[in-house]
Amino acid sequence: MEFTGLKQQYELLRNDINAGIQRVLDHGQYIMGPEVAQLEAQLAEYCGARHCVTVSSGTEALLISLMALGVQAGDEVITTPFSFIATAEAIVLAGARPVFVDVERASGNLDPARIVRRIGARTRAIMPVSLYGQPADMDAINGIARRHGLAVIEDAAQSFGASYRSQRSGNLSTIGCTSFFPSKPLGCYGDGGAIFTSDDEMARAMREIRIHGQAQRYHHTRVGVGGRMDTLQCAVVLAKLPTFDDEIAARRRVATAYDRCFGSRVETLGGAEASAWAQYTIVPPCREPVQAALTAAGIPSVVHYPQAIHQQPAYLRYDDAACPVAELLAQRVLSLPMGPHLSQSDVARVAATVLAALDA
Repeated sequence: MEFTGLKQQYELLRNDINAGIQRVLDHGQYIMGPEVAQLEAQLAEYCGARHCVTVSSGTEALLISLMALGVQAGDEVITTPFSFIATAEAIVLAGARPVFVDVERASGNLDPARIVRRIGARTRAIMPVSLYGQPADMDAINGIARRHGLAVIEDAAQSFGASYRSQRSGNLSTIGCTSFFPSKPLGCYGDGGAIFTSDDEMARAMREIRIHGQAQRYHHTRVGVGGRMDTLQCAVVLAKLPTFDDEIAARRRVATAYDRCFGSRVETLGGAEASAWAQYTIVPPCREPVQAALTAAGIPSVVHYPQAIHQQPAYLRYDDAACPVAELLAQRVLSLPMGPHLSQSDVARVAATVLAALDA
């Protein structure tokens, strides 16, 4: 059993993926080839944003967004301590300080009720993460941001394909950023990402920043980075996009099957119907025996994430507020196999193994 089922997905889409890659090999425009603009147009239409800017990774999407906002040394950005390190990493790389706010117990997402007390004179933006595929409470977060004159950057690395109150993740705030890392709901075969915005000036800045700050060839109007998504990776995502909604629907069916197997006996994190279900994550009272039982049965599992960011050695300097919920979840969460091609019998086998371990 695979954790994500990428091999199965490739077998089903082999002809389209191979044809897309071959077209790039034939025309030879490996950087900023025609597939880049084609993918950006399709992704912008999918999300409902005016602009999509493809970039080299989800991390670079966050960094370029912060740079486009003018975030710099001495500024502060409010974010979650319960996420992959890239969320805080981008803030630090931009020269700013991550200000951690604890998360909700039920979703693991940034808790809006705790944000206001952490806003200060140097706060420039709020960066919520749509954890495991489920957007945070964006209406509440956007409302706080408006009242305090702040931008909101949704870290939607795990939630492309999800929605929140009939709007697509990625188009829920000032800026949305996503990742096309291979294991994401919509992944490429290397690295890649995208930024979404409906602000024309912001999009122009992002496009310049991703190509070393160039407004035109060898004319650099800003400090930038080498942040382009290569044409081959765009071709892979283009080949996957036509079946993407079907895969999201299949992920939701897998999540529902897990829910039925577990009933009320297993606590899960998140679980909104409109989630992209990048992960299906349980919160057992004690993680180790459950994970050991899964491993013994040949079933893969992953801990996303084993330590809150503010507890990581490189980020201890930013540990200036209590985040007990994030710390508790980091000790207990366990992600189970999840993907659109996971069979009902596989789901039943995983669930039975988990339940047996809990009953032991």
